[in-house]
Amino acid sequence: MSMFKIKKGDTVKVIAGKDKDKEGKVVSVDRKNNKVVVEGINKITKHEKPSVANQAGGIVQKEAPIDASNVMYVHKGKATRIGFKIEDGKKVRYAKSTGDIVD
Repeated sequence: MSMFKIKKGDTVKVIAGKDKDKEGKVVSVDRKNNKVVVEGINKITKHEKPSVANQAGGIVQKEAPIDASNVMYVHKGKATRIGFKIEDGKKVRYAKSTGDIVD
């Protein structure tokens, strides 16, 4: 895959899975495995041992990665597909529903 359509900081909507129709901000992108971590989406419960960072340890809630194909970019409050086009000699992302440039 030459370019990823979802980037860190984008607002996305989940279109499949247990968190369907929820929106959130992308925290991280894993291009190799085609996964994204979205704020407040796909929460898992994890048992952690005490460490320097977490003195008490215990049960913590955290976001797990979700497949990038299960999220859509949100532009002006609506989920839309993302495309690429050349604008002034530069490759830019644009919203296919409106034609507006995203970057």
